Amino acid sequence: MTDVHNDALELEDFDTVLSPDIEFSGTLRFEKPFLIKGKVSGEINATGLLMIDEEAVVEANIRTSEVIILGTVKGNVVADEKVEVAVTGRLTGNVTAPEINMEMGCHFTGRCIMTEKKYPE
Repeated sequence: MTDVHNDALELEDFDTVLSPDIEFSGTLRFEKPFLIKGKVSGEINATGLLMIDEEAVVEANIRTSEVIILGTVKGNVVADEKVEVAVTGRLTGNVTAPEINMEMGCHFTGRCIMTEKKYPE
């Protein structure tokens, strides 16, 4: 089993951070790295890196390029590049991506569908 490689990411690597005291409901759209530390419900439809922090709770279907889950996600996740679930991560929903890494000890309930990686023409 491959370890989730998020150690190199620092707070300053993210253009936007949703603070732990924020609760957002609706549709999130972004292109640059986004870190969720609070609570989100609704839908996430983006093209950038999304990281869900250990204390974060997300109840939304997610569509983006790359997702790193350290907290709780309830919803389907579709990524163009990869999905990583750390040992602290809890994912309830289906996952579709060309690369899926789940650290031993994480919690996952759903189906995995590994797709072909899209290469630029």
